[in-house]
Amino acid sequence: MKLKSNNYYIRKSHRYLGIILGVQFLFWTLGGLYFSWNDIDEVHGDHLRKEKRYYPSDLKLVSPGLVMNALKTSSKVDSVHSVQLIDIAGMPAYQVRYFSGEMDHSVHEAGAHMPAQPTNIKVQLANAETGKLIPALTEAEAVTVAKNQMADPVKVEKVEYLTEVGAHHEYREKPLPAYAVTFSQPDNCTVYVSAELGTFQAIRHNQWRVFDFLWMLHTMDYEGRDNFGNILLRAFSIFGLFTVLSGFVLYYVSSPSVKKVKKRMHQVS
Repeated sequence: MKLKSNNYYIRKSHRYLGIILGVQFLFWTLGGLYFSWNDIDEVHGDHLRKEKRYYPSDLKLVSPGLVMNALKTSSKVDSVHSVQLIDIAGMPAYQVRYFSGEMDHSVHEAGAHMPAQPTNIKVQLANAETGKLIPALTEAEAVTVAKNQMADPVKVEKVEYLTEVGAHHEYREKPLPAYAVTFSQPDNCTVYVSAELGTFQAIRHNQWRVFDFLWMLHTMDYEGRDNFGNILLRAFSIFGLFTVLSGFVLYYVSSPSVKKVKKRMHQVS
C-alpha cells in the first residue's frame, strides 16, 4: 500500500480548517466592514435626538434635604447613594437613589467579616420646585419624555411596559421597569424610558439592530453578545491561527521555488 505524503495531510488539514472557519471569517469580515463604514454616533441614534437643553441658573429649587425628610417619613433610608436633578416632561425633578433593606455581610479571603453594607438600591422621584414626592412615570409621562428626545415631530405607533427582557432583547442590561415607545418613523425607532428613574435610557432603530446582530456574529457570544472571553470565540481564534500556519507550511512544502532552492543547496553540499 502506497503511503501518502506529508503534503497530502497538510493540504487536507488546511482544506477542512478552511471549510470550518470560512463562514465565520466571512461574518468577521462583513461585521468589520459594517462597523468601519458606519458612524457610531448614528448607530446610537444621536442624529435622531433633539439637542439637550439645560435649566437656567436662576431656577427656584427646594433643598434636597426637604425631599429626604419627606422620604424618611414613608420609607426606611439607610444611606443616600445619589441625588440628581433631571427633567420629566419639562418639570425639574430630583432623582434620589438610596439604600434600604437587606445588608450584605461580605467576607475577606482571610476570613474576616467586612462591615455590613446595604445592597438594595431604591429610587424616589420628587418635584424639585415643591419637594413633593411623585410616583414612577405613567405611560403618558413616558411618552412625553420619549417625544422630547426626538428631533423631529413623530407619531407614536405603540407603547409597551417592560418588566423583564431576555438576553437578546435590544434593551438588555438596562433599568427595569421601562416603557418602550415605538414611533412610526424613522427606521422603526423605539425610545426606552425608565419608569422609576424617570429618564430616557436608550434609542434603538434599524441601523443599530443590524449593528447589534453583526456584533453578535463578531463576538460569537450567542447568549448575551458582549462576552469576548467565551469558549467558542477562543476556539475559533486558535483554529484560525492553525489555518494560517498550515497555509504557510503548505506553501513551503509545495512551492516549486522552495524546491529549487532546496535542490541547489543539496547540490552545493
